[in-house]
Amino acid sequence: MEQPNAGANELSEDKVQAIDENENPRMVPVTESIRYRKRAQNAEQKVQQLSEQLEQANSQTKSLSEQLNELQNERSLTRKLAVAGASDIETALLVAKARLDEHNDMELDDIIEQVKNEKSHLFASSQVRDFGAAAPRTTPAKQRNETNSTTLKKAASKAANSGSREDLHQYLRLRRNFR
Repeated sequence: MEQPNAGANELSEDKVQAIDENENPRMVPVTESIRYRKRAQNAEQKVQQLSEQLEQANSQTKSLSEQLNELQNERSLTRKLAVAGASDIETALLVAKARLDEHNDMELDDIIEQVKNEKSHLFASSQVRDFGAAAPRTTPAKQRNETNSTTLKKAASKAANSGSREDLHQYLRLRRNFR
């Protein structure tokens, strides 16, 4: 039962199956059928785009959680090294990380003890080491002023001889600081 009308009133061949077999099949206009197809295609594209975005978000979440775990491990290792008395925490941290990469099954405390035994110079000892070298004498205040005045005279003569603005500015800075 097709009607040979032109334009928007034409009915398509798409027939909707009725639940009851006694009912007559319905005819759908062509424009509505095209509209439904476009909507279905757009919905499928959107589903595909959203699934791709979901995959990207999941991978990004996974990488961020791995980074967070690494930072938390590094922070706890740093704290334990500080408690163990590491004088050079950065170097001790690098050495401990290398040991941790080599021996994944070892615990942090064991690794710290291993580093402490192998690289004892990275950890401050409780004993004061006396190597026999005395501290150098500090310069007295009077001698320091004389040194400052000679430095100021040298900067003044250099500025006068060179005529450079940089030398002049250096002389003025020194003069302001020493007076």
